[in-house]
Parts: sequence; structure tokens; C-alpha cells
Amino acid sequence: MDPTPGRSRRAPTVTEAPSTATQLLAWRGLTVEFPGEHGPLRPVAGVDLDVRPGEMVGLVGESGSGKTLTALAVLDLVPSPGRWTGELVFEGRSLGDARARRALRGRGIGMVFQEATSALDPVRSIGSQLRETVRVHARCGRRQAQAESERLLERVALPDAAACLRAYPHQLSGGQRQRAMIALALACGPRLLLADEPTTALDVTLQGEVLALLARLRAELGLAVVLITHDLAVVAETCDRLYVMYAGSIVEEGAVERVFRSPAHPYTRGLVECLPRLDRRAGPSELPFIPGRMPAPGERPAGCPFHPRCSWTQPRCRLEAPTLADHDGRRVSCWRAAELDGGAGSPP
Repeated sequence: MDPTPGRSRRAPTVTEAPSTATQLLAWRGLTVEFPGEHGPLRPVAGVDLDVRPGEMVGLVGESGSGKTLTALAVLDLVPSPGRWTGELVFEGRSLGDARARRALRGRGIGMVFQEATSALDPVRSIGSQLRETVRVHARCGRRQAQAESERLLERVALPDAAACLRAYPHQLSGGQRQRAMIALALACGPRLLLADEPTTALDVTLQGEVLALLARLRAELGLAVVLITHDLAVVAETCDRLYVMYAGSIVEEGAVERVFRSPAHPYTRGLVECLPRLDRRAGPSELPFIPGRMPAPGERPAGCPFHPRCSWTQPRCRLEAPTLADHDGRRVSCWRAAELDGGAGSPP
């Protein structure tokens, strides 16, 4: 959103891209770069990501994998001094300059930021923040903005919308703040919603309510949703497709049911095996886990970035990084994808 007064309102410069017209959003070669002491650091490197109209897509991975930066780059919000490169296509149009991308914020793409407590302005009422957003983008008067703000809070199932508009963020519960954050993201009628860890710091009951709300809004408004999370159980319950991200790159992408039934990347397989299961009777010392830790951007090893943590590593993995390639109806970045997808129980 760009409420700067006096800013030029010329139409954004776009060029047609018919080859991606069937996609709502298409990123090609997304790379996010920050300057480092010994050269540039790339926490996101060469990501291709597609979202179709009306679908819910999961973007999953451990903390530090690059999920949030990917979403921020979509909205041209990478924090300084970082910069991103790549091609962004939205609704079949290639957006070639900053003005065109800025025009997407709010109207084309809305974002539910992580941690509503810090994302909402603590010294302004919910109503003040909503009315400003509505007035800037809809160019309407205060009375109309007030009515629209109440309608938005009712749409996200906040009881007593008029009272919530008068409240400040600290006067609302965690679940209410998250619903207000979703209302802000919907204020300008976007076609795509980026939800960054929307259930963080909420108890299980409130998590279920927020996820049910996103599913209802998707059905009612025809929204496409990108759900960014580290919780595979949430993805299994709500998403159509998922992207698995590790160390700034996509390592597996495909239909949720297919990937969960037979993961073809060792990292995806490790995440799935770590999910709690009612039929598992292991004690605390026997719970499955992925050894090691994700490398920092400046510490990535040669070859496959996952190989130091992978029990399927072979000499080629240490020398040559695999690319994301088609494999049995999905895409996988692993030299041994066929063996894993074949159902092998343990590495040879």
C-alpha cells in the first residue's frame, strides 16, 4: 500500500506475457541478495513459483529457509539494503518497473503479515488503520470508509465491529488482532492473499478458527491464497499444492496428497516423518528428527545444500547441485528422487 500524498497516479507500465496467462502469479528466477563482508549473500536463490486462480498453495520449510523473504519480494518489500531480481508475472502481465509492482499492493495482492501484534500500529485504533487503507485505495469519503471498515470486520467474523473499530490493538485478543490483520489485507479487494504464518502464537482452537476463516474467504471471494508456514499438518488440511523450501531454494513441489503419500526429496521425507502420529508409540528419546541445522546464506556447502544433513548422500551430491526437474507429476531437486519415490524404507 502506498498512501503517499501527491504521488503520480499514472497507469503502471506492463508488457504482455501470454505464456503465463493461465497463472494468477508466476515468479521466475527469484533471487534476493544482501551485501556481505565477503561478497553478496543470497537467502533466496532462483525460486520459481506459480499460483493459479482460486487455489491455496503452501510454502513450507524450517525457519530461515527464505519463505517470508519470498513473499516480501512479491510485493517489492525486501528490506534495505537487500534487492531482488527475477521476473514477476501477474494475471498474464509482466510487471517491468517499481510503479507497476507497487500498484499490485492491496488491490492485486494482499498480505497478512506474521505477528499481528507487531504488524498493526499500536498507537492507532483499528478503525483508523482500516479507514486510511480504504480511503487511499477506494478514494472515498470518511463516512463511506467507516461503513466499509465495519463491513470488513463483519466479513472476518469479528463480533461488535463498531466497538472493535474504536479499539487499539492491545485491547484485542490474539485471535481478534489476527482477524483485524486479515480485514486490512482484504480492504482493497485483492485476488491473491499472502498469509505469512497466520496462526503463529495462537492456541489450537484459535488456529483452527483462523484457518477456517481463510478457507471461507477463499470460497466466498474466489481468492487464491499462499499459506506460508513451517507446519505440514496445516498444509495437509488446507492446501491444494505445496512448495517445500530449503536454504533459499525450492526442493520439491506438487499436489499435497501426492507429496505426502510419497515424498521424493530427503528433506520433505524428513519433515513428513517428524509429524506426530497417533499410531506412534515412541518415547521422547525416540521421536524422529532431522539432524544438524540449516546453513546460513554465507555457509552453504558445495553441491546439494542438504547433503550434510542427508543420510542418502552420495559423492555426486557433495560436488554437484541438482536442479528442480519434473518427476512423476511434480518437481524435485534431488539426484536420488526415483529411489525415494519408489518407497525405499531406509538409505542403502
